[in-house]
Amino acid sequence: MAGCSIEDFTGDPDSPIYPPGLATARVAAAAEAARDRSGLVLTARAENLLHGRRDLPDTIARLQAYQEAGADVLFAPGLRHLDDIRQTVAAVDRPVSVLLFPGGPTVAELAAVGVARVSVGGAFSFVALGAVARVARELLESGTYDVELAAEGRQQATTAFGM
Repeated sequence: MAGCSIEDFTGDPDSPIYPPGLATARVAAAAEAARDRSGLVLTARAENLLHGRRDLPDTIARLQAYQEAGADVLFAPGLRHLDDIRQTVAAVDRPVSVLLFPGGPTVAELAAVGVARVSVGGAFSFVALGAVARVARELLESGTYDVELAAEGRQQATTAFGM
């Protein structure tokens, strides 16, 4: 199974979110194209909360429209509060994905309010980049590197990929 997503973010900082009709038409077109691809999961994203539009009713209305347009999964990155998440999940009939945030609800708490999928966004990449930067800084400054961290990484790669 594979997945893809379509956002309602325009890329224009002056007008960051597509109007509802156009955004819904884009989701409908993507859903139509996805129907011909066995196993492809289409996630429709309502980007309001990531772009300064703290309007939960509009976000929910968009997700409902995207559901009707044929999206398989609904995602409103930026939902942080369990009450808002609970309200969103209750308002739609499709699985809802939530972006995890440090200090935010746990996976268990999200599951308890009906969240079907979680995303970590770029967090794992940032963790890896942080480790690389830390080891590179140590190498630059002292001429050594964290042998334990390197050994852990090698062990993880060996376990995961049979290297």
